[in-house]
Amino acid sequence: MKPVAFEYCRPETAAEAATLLAEFGFEASVLAGGMTLGPMLNMRLVRPTAVIDISRLDELGEIEVAADHVLTGATLRQADALSSAEIAREVPLLARALPHVGHFQTRNRGTLGGSVAHGDPAAEIPLALVTLDGTVQLRDARRARRVPAREFFLGALETARRPDELLVGLEWPRAAAGEHVAFAEFAERHGDFAIAAAACRLTRDSAGRIARIDLGLGGVEARPRGLTLEGPGDVEEVVAAALDGVEAMEDRSASAEYRMDLAAVLIRRVVEAAG
Repeated sequence: MKPVAFEYCRPETAAEAATLLAEFGFEASVLAGGMTLGPMLNMRLVRPTAVIDISRLDELGEIEVAADHVLTGATLRQADALSSAEIAREVPLLARALPHVGHFQTRNRGTLGGSVAHGDPAAEIPLALVTLDGTVQLRDARRARRVPAREFFLGALETARRPDELLVGLEWPRAAAGEHVAFAEFAERHGDFAIAAAACRLTRDSAGRIARIDLGLGGVEARPRGLTLEGPGDVEEVVAAALDGVEAMEDRSASAEYRMDLAAVLIRRVVEAAG
């Protein structure tokens, strides 16, 4: 099957892309890497009037290290982030998550911003961003705004981005001295979306107890879940807190009960691995 006819737009700047979004609104789709949008177009799951191609906007493809965070542009390729020494040093959780994203071939085209904008609840990059309590940068034709990642994802494929807004960057908190990270997921095959995934970042006090832990859970609910616990105690207390209030999905891959059991196993695994 081929996509419906659409107007192809290739803006020269992010500002021009935002202007085009203001013009087309709900009728536009933004193309960054195309690893998700391409198949959706071909299967006619989306039927846009216009496709706005931002893949060649160099201004959105950079990595910038600031005082307290690392900014990755929306069109930064997943493969480039995976091979980046800055990402490995400053955002080690993202570096741990990226090998689980798709396959070598798709990571060469897929982008960090595209994954976050799509908002699949089982995707690894949104999970890492939520776990670290990062921030999503958006802009429209008139102004820019920043949305905490834990407020950005509203449901399955539903985010806080308005139709006239362009996702321009992601802010990842820089790793602090003495912190440890871990990432684990379970999928039917490597490269598939996770049936369940867990991620964590933790620090310990002088007595070896967990002083603070940031946890993320993906693939279980309709959006990635993140929470921060101060002095949570032992691993079982962490598991209980992480699963409190979770409403697991049920689909052809797993029942809700199975997802909950799997989530508990993965949470224990990442906490023990990070410790």
